[in-house]
Amino acid sequence: MNVNGLRGIERIEAVFSLAKLEKRTALMPYYSLGYPTPAQSLEVIEAIAQAGADIIELGFPFSDPLADGPTIQHSMQIALSQGMTIKRCIDLVKKLRQRGVDTPFILMGYFNPIIAFGLEEFIDAAVNIKADGLIIPDLPLEESTIVEQYCRQRGIAMVYLLPPTAECERAKEIVSRSSGFVYLVSLTGVTGARKQLPSSLQTFVRRVRAITDLPLVVGFGVSNPQQVKEVGEVADGVIVGSALINTIDQHVDDPLTAAKEYITELKKACQRNI
Repeated sequence: MNVNGLRGIERIEAVFSLAKLEKRTALMPYYSLGYPTPAQSLEVIEAIAQAGADIIELGFPFSDPLADGPTIQHSMQIALSQGMTIKRCIDLVKKLRQRGVDTPFILMGYFNPIIAFGLEEFIDAAVNIKADGLIIPDLPLEESTIVEQYCRQRGIAMVYLLPPTAECERAKEIVSRSSGFVYLVSLTGVTGARKQLPSSLQTFVRRVRAITDLPLVVGFGVSNPQQVKEVGEVADGVIVGSALINTIDQHVDDPLTAAKEYITELKKACQRNI
């Protein structure tokens, strides 16, 4: 996809506009920076970009992640043991851009390390490495005004997670504060591959669709092509994280080929037959 000349929210909007035009679901893999080593994480992320990822969510490792299940927690612990910090994560993303990876990036990190680094400094760094948006799962909506302000000033998206348990008024507040897209959490609990998606997912997506024009992206629990197809029947995008990391773990002899083949299969499942 040619996103040259665009930045931040504009790049994200362009992804969803193109996916809609091509009658497909936008594919958004998640990957933990620094896993299993900093150098290998660069290669894996470059491989999934080449395989057709529309947007890539890059996880900044943290010792006590709130929303992440065992698989992503494990990857974060390994990355931290490799010496990953906010600064090193930023340096890795910069290297990805220098390698020519122009896929839009969403940086996913927790608030304590960001505050320790410096909030405005972090957002400035995100802009400098051509990141397109932020997800901060443990940042309460009531305390996020200044983050939104910084993001808005710099043209990058602030993406909020919307759980299926949110009451109507709370859901309206979350989607009204989101930019780029709304991240719909498919189930209660933490991330991790599931054998099947919740039966209530379609109802949840349609309920949110009625209150916003933003693209709706479903994450948590999606792991295989059939589930990607199911999500694509109602949503605009799908996030796959734990299953990708599991794929890397299961193919330590050739992780790049495994990552490319896995993302390629998911990408095929994104095509809608309508």
